[in-house]
Amino acid sequence: MSSRLIYNIRQLVNTRTAPTALRGADLANLPVIDNSWIHIEDDRIAAFGPMRALPPDLARMTATTEGLDVTGSFVLPTWCDSHSHLVFAGSREGEFVDKIKGLSYAEINAKGGGILNSARRLADASEDSLFNTAWGRLQELARLGTGAIEIKSGYGLSVEGELKMLRVIKRLRSRSSVSIKATFLGAHTYPDAYRQDHAGYIDLIIREMLPVIAAEGLADYIDVFCEEGFFSPAETETVVRAGLAHGLVPKIHANQLHLSGGVQTGVRLGALSVDHLETMDEDAIRALAGSATIGTLLPSAAFFLRMPFQPARALIDAGCAIALASDFNPGSSPSGNMNLVVAMACIGMKMLPEEAINAATINGAFAMSLGAELGSIAIGKLANLIITRPIPSLAYLPYAFGSNLIGQVMIKGEFIQ
Repeated sequence: MSSRLIYNIRQLVNTRTAPTALRGADLANLPVIDNSWIHIEDDRIAAFGPMRALPPDLARMTATTEGLDVTGSFVLPTWCDSHSHLVFAGSREGEFVDKIKGLSYAEINAKGGGILNSARRLADASEDSLFNTAWGRLQELARLGTGAIEIKSGYGLSVEGELKMLRVIKRLRSRSSVSIKATFLGAHTYPDAYRQDHAGYIDLIIREMLPVIAAEGLADYIDVFCEEGFFSPAETETVVRAGLAHGLVPKIHANQLHLSGGVQTGVRLGALSVDHLETMDEDAIRALAGSATIGTLLPSAAFFLRMPFQPARALIDAGCAIALASDFNPGSSPSGNMNLVVAMACIGMKMLPEEAINAATINGAFAMSLGAELGSIAIGKLANLIITRPIPSLAYLPYAFGSNLIGQVMIKGEFIQ
């Protein structure tokens, strides 16, 4: 059994057990232990506490290579990024320039850009090349403190393409120490051949994609882009119910561009999360607040698209459970840096640092059904830890948004390089 002691921690952050995601005022409660230590055995948290209560048998480790003195540093659970599109076949900086020139997201999509652009590139890419580029991205995110991530398909838009993406995600999952959840997002948009035949594409999803996905165990969740010009609430429900029949839990892209009805549809169908939420009204907020569904906010997507940030304060004040995620994708959020997401949540959405950290750790874990394993410092949970560089306070993390303040990252009890 391997054993490691991290000691002289300036502050051990998010020391809690939580049976469900935090909501409302509870998001601002972030329990910490000043001047502390944490003991790791194999891949699990074995014990922790204040330095004044360090047991003698563990104190002996401070004089060995099993002890790590982190004076001046904060230790917190790794980020849990519950919404990403990490597997893709190329960047789209040309569309970035189009946006600067004034084209809207919908206009770019209508002329063959956006999701369809990524779909064409993915069709030409081999599974091995997709895996290799995605692996590099995943390694970079782990070094930035992400210890768990959800990855969606959705750039295939064909039987072959969607299965190729999901098989890449399965390979990533088998090789990486990062905890990975897979989501089938075949209902991301309609491919060109089905622009005028929505029922035909939905039938393709139900009859040809879902049975193979279920047989090969390729996904945990099913997602639909419920939005004007994409999938209507009725179409969303048809796809989600087909996924439920194969054991896939729903997660919905909801209310990004319009009051699409995606929030209410997701809540009614028992979605684990409804994600985006840039466009909300009282009915949508009330529906989310009265449910067990988590609202996942993606501030870097709103930032990149120059859209209004999600109404985090209204959602929190209404008692909603809120998570933060990166939406890492080549078109609308080409960054998976969760440190930046946390900073944007504070700067753009007026979330307190405590709220943002909770939303990016424990609530992000629950938005991937990983709350029992990750997202907080608790005995028995996986030893997924961020050790910051020496900083003056926890609020300094989002405050100094342009600096990399990650010193070391431990995933499943091992420091990553």
